Amino acid sequence: MGDHDEDRVQTLNPDPKKSGPRILRWKYEAVRRAILNALPMAEPGFPFRDLTGAVRDRLGEDELGTLGSASWYVITVKLDLEARGEVSRLPGGGPQRLIRTP
Repeated sequence: MGDHDEDRVQTLNPDPKKSGPRILRWKYEAVRRAILNALPMAEPGFPFRDLTGAVRDRLGEDELGTLGSASWYVITVKLDLEARGEVSRLPGGGPQRLIRTP
């Protein structure tokens, strides 16, 4: 196998016609952990627009300093978690709200 830098996760997309990018495993795991930590398991859920800030608050300075675009990783990993059934969008109009899938 390759070294740590080549250890990547193939992300998924909830739209089966789209495929997600391959990202470094440590970045995936750090952002996934922060997203799941931020989201409640019940309504009213958590507003998507606040998710990047919540993830930043939950990452260490070292992680943030080497992550790159936090908002890009939050969107990419959030879509992956939706595709894997770990995160759900609450139905209804208005801004997107998220919960951890029970």
